Amino acid sequence: MNVGELKRVYFIGIGGIGMSALARFFKQRGATVKGYDRTETDLTKQLVAEGIEVHYTDDTGLLDNGAELVVYTPAIPATLTELNWYRDNNYPVYKRSDVLQWITGAMHAITVAGTHGKTTISTMTAYLLRETGYGCNAFLGGVSVNYDCNYWSSDNDTAVVEADEYDRSFLKLSPDIAVLTAMDADHLDIYGTVAEMEQAFIQYTANIKPGGTLLAKHGLKRGGDLEGDNKLTYSLQNDSADVFAYNITQQDGEYIFDVKGKDWAMHEMHLAIGGMHNVENAVAAIAVTQLLGISPGKVKHALPGFKGVKRRFEYVIKNDELVYIDDYAHHPEELAALITSAKQLFKGRKCVVAFQPHLFTRTRDLAEGFAHSLDMADEVILLDIYPARELPVEGVSAQMIKDKMTNESCTILSKEGLLKYVQVAPLSLFITAGAGDIDQLVEPIKKILANK
Repeated sequence: MNVGELKRVYFIGIGGIGMSALARFFKQRGATVKGYDRTETDLTKQLVAEGIEVHYTDDTGLLDNGAELVVYTPAIPATLTELNWYRDNNYPVYKRSDVLQWITGAMHAITVAGTHGKTTISTMTAYLLRETGYGCNAFLGGVSVNYDCNYWSSDNDTAVVEADEYDRSFLKLSPDIAVLTAMDADHLDIYGTVAEMEQAFIQYTANIKPGGTLLAKHGLKRGGDLEGDNKLTYSLQNDSADVFAYNITQQDGEYIFDVKGKDWAMHEMHLAIGGMHNVENAVAAIAVTQLLGISPGKVKHALPGFKGVKRRFEYVIKNDELVYIDDYAHHPEELAALITSAKQLFKGRKCVVAFQPHLFTRTRDLAEGFAHSLDMADEVILLDIYPARELPVEGVSAQMIKDKMTNESCTILSKEGLLKYVQVAPLSLFITAGAGDIDQLVEPIKKILANK
């Protein structure tokens, strides 16, 4: 399908982070865009302000019966009235991943996949391409702090796409440069086994266009099975990798480091966002710029201005008395990286983490890993599991994580209980984490802490 010729597009689940990026893409190209979502959010309000019509009632009287394309997200229920009306009336109904397949097939595509790190790497890559003047069309799974947006366009026929492994949707993409960050167990409700999930990531690399390049994290468990005509590896500081950082230092809350590739090097690169894992993410993004032939001087000039991604090690409050960090971490490895980085950056402060588990199946499958990661904090507050698309699973609750923890400073609280806790607790390093609706508590918590 030629996406550039479409004049009327309808989105079911338009408020999703990936869906809204596509809605903006079509709107920017002159199409009339409308959509449905279950609830109003800041993101849907932004879409409305940009001229996109959004409603929140599943009602066939409100949909666009002149739509030339209907896009839906697999996160919505199959029983949705609007979705079934379009299907019953033979409209062209496609998943978000199908549209990204058409886009990556038509453009020079840089796709970023992996169980963690992909949002930051794709956002940082797209930022560097934009700020160096190279230009790109960015389809991101998070909101760039620099531009307060998850999509931007360019005359350059290059697309940077976050490749989502949920529902195997990333297997439809056709990358010219494929980045792979991690292959840790997740989404076992979809894949069934860890081996099956790993196989999907291997298949992702098999879809690289002829002559394209794979940039994979060094030391992946099945790295030898990955495909691609040209294979490169990156690492934080393992010099066995093709691209790695060295001489890493911290100064005034930022990282300064050198990067070495096979036949190039960059010195005194400045990264102003927290987390040592973000230095590794920067190594991957910088490597992509060199595969594209962008001037190292331009990259060095642009990198210090990168402000990160909302809810990715985001400083909500940062002063001498209190540091409050909010993060999307919803996997044990992400939690471990988050807590480790925060404790390294702010040594000597008591680290209190409020974590909302996301999905019953993920909690069941990874409870031991969550417990191990959360044990690294000085004190832990667990919220009830955010169900998202799932129904409750018998015997699975936040208590399951607590029971496996060795840290006795762990409490299970409601959202209201967390707000009351924040009012009275002496806090110096506080973190909220999770992919559910814990983000709705960030502003209330910020207000409470600011007024204490």
